[in-house]
Amino acid sequence: MPGLKNISTIAAPPERVWAVLADVERWPERIPTVTVAERLDDGPLHVGARTRLKQPKLSEAVWTVTELTENSSFTWESRSPGVKITAEHLVEPHENGTRLTLSLLLTGPLAGFGWLLTRSMTRRYVAAEAASIKKAAE
Repeated sequence: MPGLKNISTIAAPPERVWAVLADVERWPERIPTVTVAERLDDGPLHVGARTRLKQPKLSEAVWTVTELTENSSFTWESRSPGVKITAEHLVEPHENGTRLTLSLLLTGPLAGFGWLLTRSMTRRYVAAEAASIKKAAE
């Protein structure tokens, strides 16, 4: 199963990092790899919440939250023909502030092919997302 993980340390308390991370509607202002983030329901993130994301060079996707631990983590999934993409976002206390872990996993019959086409760009996007969250939180 193709995937990647990005771990970074942020010099800010976990509550601040979580506030930046969970405010997905503001991602286009903060994260250059997201041009549109439209919540499709009201209120804070919750299991079942859906967000429409548009990213440069990628198809528009609707992401659905499948797991959420308030102030700590959320996982959401997006599907396209033959591929399911699972993205995990984890905020943990660290001696220097917060450890942010962003993980992406592709599964399904076309996952290998999809990963072959997007691996390099996906690595750059996830690294840029982590750096942008760090900048906004610090």
